Amino acid sequence: MNISSAIFDRSAPDLDSCPDESLPEFAFIGRSNVGKSSLLNFLAGRQGLARVSPTPGFTKLINFFTMSKTWRLVDLPGYGYAHLARRTSSQFNQAVTHYLQNRPNLHCVFALIDSGLPPQDTDLEFVEWLASNTIPFVLVFTKTDKVKPAVVHANIEAFKVRIADWCEAPPEIFTCSAAAKQGRGKLLGVIAEAIAAARNAGPTDPGGPVQEVELPPENLPAIGKGMRIRATTGGRPDSKRPW
Repeated sequence: MNISSAIFDRSAPDLDSCPDESLPEFAFIGRSNVGKSSLLNFLAGRQGLARVSPTPGFTKLINFFTMSKTWRLVDLPGYGYAHLARRTSSQFNQAVTHYLQNRPNLHCVFALIDSGLPPQDTDLEFVEWLASNTIPFVLVFTKTDKVKPAVVHANIEAFKVRIADWCEAPPEIFTCSAAAKQGRGKLLGVIAEAIAAARNAGPTDPGGPVQEVELPPENLPAIGKGMRIRATTGGRPDSKRPW
């Protein structure tokens, strides 16, 4: 996938302030200091697109970037700001919760994990929450340049063991390093495959409910067996629906 342009669209404090639903969206989220902003700039091929701050939890709004005029990259607040709570969204940033649960054109969540750490409770809780809400996601282990390969492998394997009971099938797992410029092609490949799968699935009725499409694993290899994608076109189907 080639990115011809990367343009900031807006920062949204809540779901109603988000852009229209005409473009597929791919959201990135992780614990504070996981390297999310650096990764987003690396993926976009544009330094400064997402602000890199020395202060953990700097992102406090849902930030939208339009890529190549055809899809959106979404920068979500980190856990350090969102305060994710076990098995409940009451302490999780409400706007993020509503976005993840109700945004029909959200095709995949990229859950970012620090590859240098053993499984952390906040990461495990968030993945459990994604799985329980049937939200399509992949795992991305970041900052691999800072850790020995054996440590990265051990941490990934430990994480897989901890989440095995929550997922119908293991999610796809990727590694990356913005500093070493590794992993960009595979992550963009996930996005390209999801967009292609949604187009093949066909559009929804603009005046009807959101369509959730079951796809066989060969049609969506990067998101995982049994995951659902949301296919939608046009503007918001019903501006009065209770979000």
